[in-house]
Amino acid sequence: MTRKIFSLLLLGATAALSGCSSDYVMATKDGHMILTDGKPRIDKQTGLIEYYDQAGHQMQINGDMVSSIIER
Repeated sequence: MTRKIFSLLLLGATAALSGCSSDYVMATKDGHMILTDGKPRIDKQTGLIEYYDQAGHQMQINGDMVSSIIER
């Protein structure tokens, strides 16, 4: 019985944590779709959009190349 309760609690915690970070999709002007892990951040000084890709690497793209950013 305790194993069943523990499994349900673990499943609930996993579901709650997975809902904390949202993925976003950036559409570029040349038709590419970029999936991000978390919300992209716009650097107003440089005009670059910083984001983390699905593998967890920090990436940057010129803001002029992005046509839209949509929460997934």
